Amino acid sequence: MASTRPPPPRPSAPGGAPSNTTPPNQTLYISNLNDKIHKPDLKIALYTLFSTYGVVLDVIALKTAKMRGQAHVAFRDIAGASSAMRGCQGMVIFGKEMKIQYARSKSDTIAKLDGTYRMPSLRSDNDPNAAGGSGSGAAAGGGTGFAPLPGQKSGDEVASGPGLNATGEGAQGTKRRRDESESEQSDVEMEVEDDDD
Repeated sequence: MASTRPPPPRPSAPGGAPSNTTPPNQTLYISNLNDKIHKPDLKIALYTLFSTYGVVLDVIALKTAKMRGQAHVAFRDIAGASSAMRGCQGMVIFGKEMKIQYARSKSDTIAKLDGTYRMPSLRSDNDPNAAGGSGSGAAAGGGTGFAPLPGQKSGDEVASGPGLNATGEGAQGTKRRRDESESEQSDVEMEVEDDDD
């Protein structure tokens, strides 16, 4: 007689442990997720499932072509991430068997909590004004570290305007006078309709 129970999962590496060359991390990378599920539903389901193993700080699930069917779950500590990985490895969720491993890099959420977060640069490596590498640019020169807006001068030549930390004599705005016609129009009574339906 044939057994109705599914065969046990085959170990990927000798000794029964899944093969994972990435060192333990607070962030888990989950793949082989059902890409037909709406993103909010997937995030709620992953948060609910993984919060039983530890404090979940963030669930990142993108629906781009490159990240479809994948997610990252950031835990407060490595112990929670490790127990979640052991407990949920191979679990079927939304009709597909999850594959879980430690993320290759630290999550932005974790880096922000650590104080090690660095904003990604929008400039190319070939830009001589980029803040980094050679020690030149806005960050090294005492600037803000942000790229100037299109049409805006870079460096110390940036014109200051209202709301841009302007200093000097012309920094304060001028008060606009109220027109007499505006105040007369605003005193007109509104018609009130009865909604007795």
